[in-house]
Amino acid sequence: MRRARPGALPRGTAERALTSVEAGADFDEAGVDDGAAARQPGSGPDRRTPDRPVSKLWHITLSVSGQAAPLKDVRRALEQLAHDHPFLLTSRYADDHAEIRYWEEARDLHDAAAVALRLWGEHRQSAKLPPWEIVGLEVIDRETYHLRIAEGYGPPPAAPVGVHPY
Repeated sequence: MRRARPGALPRGTAERALTSVEAGADFDEAGVDDGAAARQPGSGPDRRTPDRPVSKLWHITLSVSGQAAPLKDVRRALEQLAHDHPFLLTSRYADDHAEIRYWEEARDLHDAAAVALRLWGEHRQSAKLPPWEIVGLEVIDRETYHLRIAEGYGPPPAAPVGVHPY
């Protein structure tokens, strides 16, 4: 099975078609008023039920480290990871460590952390990532992320998007 960005054409093709990805039916974007509050749970397009938790966005910062590897190999591996995991925002790297930031949709912090902790290992072979270990993980909710940015604390917004050396 080939995993790639939605709408991406096979490698070697000159053009790519971009498509948008809808959030799951249980996603709740804080502050968005699209009339969903007027609908009853479980009716019509709103498929949420009282016993099904609402998903939210979590900002993930994953830090990995290990033996030094050639910088061009680390960059290529992180670029492949970004291709395989389309929600990756930015990566910073050196020859012996890297930091990856992205948004994850999950019902709670435990689910978001579990997915984040599997990311490096699940893509190690397909992206040819270095055999580094996870040495740090930060999972914060969207509101906390924006509050930190507004107060001037925490990591700056993940821009520019992409893979960059430290």
